[in-house]
Amino acid sequence: MKHCKQLAALLLAAAMTAGLSACGSDGGTGGEETQAGVAVQVETVAADTISTDNRVSGKVAADNEATIMVAVTAKCTAVYKNAGDSVSAGDVICTLDLDSTLASAAAADIGYQSAVRSYNDQKAILDKQVSMAADNVANTKALFEIGAASQLEVDQAELSYQNAVAGRDSALSQLEAGIQSAKSSVAQLNTALENVDSDGNVTAPMDGTLVSMNAVENSFISNAMPLAVIDGADRMKVTVSVSEALVPKLRIGDTADVTVSAANQSFTAVIRSVEQAANMQTKLYTVTLTVPAEVGGLMSGMFADVTFHTDTSENAVVVPTEAILTSNGTQYVFIVEDGSAKYVEVTTGLTGSGVTEITSGLEAGQTLVTVGQAYLADGDSVRIVGGED
Repeated sequence: MKHCKQLAALLLAAAMTAGLSACGSDGGTGGEETQAGVAVQVETVAADTISTDNRVSGKVAADNEATIMVAVTAKCTAVYKNAGDSVSAGDVICTLDLDSTLASAAAADIGYQSAVRSYNDQKAILDKQVSMAADNVANTKALFEIGAASQLEVDQAELSYQNAVAGRDSALSQLEAGIQSAKSSVAQLNTALENVDSDGNVTAPMDGTLVSMNAVENSFISNAMPLAVIDGADRMKVTVSVSEALVPKLRIGDTADVTVSAANQSFTAVIRSVEQAANMQTKLYTVTLTVPAEVGGLMSGMFADVTFHTDTSENAVVVPTEAILTSNGTQYVFIVEDGSAKYVEVTTGLTGSGVTEITSGLEAGQTLVTVGQAYLADGDSVRIVGGED
């Protein structure tokens, strides 16, 4: 009997549950109505201008920065300025023991001047010999015309002339090679001693702030790194390295968006130079941008994120990139028509900052699903929430 009562109670509870479920599914007023359709957000497709974004990393530097290099190894005998000090053009910042290098520079210059004099002296002698040989040819031909010289004598005179020209050219070529070698030695030593006077004093080439100083008294300087860097700090610039694919798309006067996180600065900079020769090591091209005068807080060496906008397309159909889905290599979106989702395959073009150009498949004015599209199938009923109704 007890088991029969328990069974009856269970059957009654099941019947009541079924009745309540029926009431809830009825379109009447019983309980809170569940709305039909997949919840989505939408926006109206519109035409706009889009550009390809090319992001690269760069570095902030002073617009009139000066780097002092001494391309020889030398001992520093005195230091007069330290990093952070202000300097004026001509100030002595340190002294180096460069007696042997200075002597080598003087000797190289003497050698170069001697080679030039030797070349000029030898050229004058050889040119005279060639001129005499040319006169002999002319005189011998004149004698041949009146029967006073033979054809053999004419041929011998011409051969002597040709030998004189060949000998002169060969000798001068050797002398020119000697001049170039001596000139190269002078140039290398002059480069190594730029900003260094005859007493070994290293002088500042400009006014500014000594932002780095690598000379230490009684220690040797390295020829592999700058001895000092002076920052004029009047204006700043940003330099970046770009690939050969990007170089043809950049023009002087174009703008780029720059963000310097360390200084909490974002601004628009103008391209002022695009090098046409690649760096030998990196194979990249240097682009320099001018920082607006009103931008403050930047320091040399800060990193910068630079975005170049290229390949602009005007009056294009532009949609949020996140609205586009991809399956098996096919790109598609969903639009809303008459309360239902419609699957539309699209072809994309340029990609900008968070947006993408649609070259086929969509038209301005259509209602595009921007949120919730991943849960849709073609023909699904949709319920628009937020966004555009």
